[in-house]
Amino acid sequence: MPQEPDTVHTPVIRVVRGNPTPAQLAAITVALLAAGEAPEPAPPRRTLWTNRARYARPRPAVGPGGWRASALPR
Repeated sequence: MPQEPDTVHTPVIRVVRGNPTPAQLAAITVALLAAGEAPEPAPPRRTLWTNRARYARPRPAVGPGGWRASALPR
């Protein structure tokens, strides 16, 4: 039978006063674990500098005088 190494487990939560029930200990454990979790990181912002649609030609103007409006700067 293989021997397991001696490990010392230190208590994470210590009851100083009172006599809590197992349900109360479970509730405080869940609350402490939830409070210690890091929030989810925000999704990375997309920059418009890399948007390839910026470099595409604008749509031609439709209607009377559209050919003239297409040559004007925007």
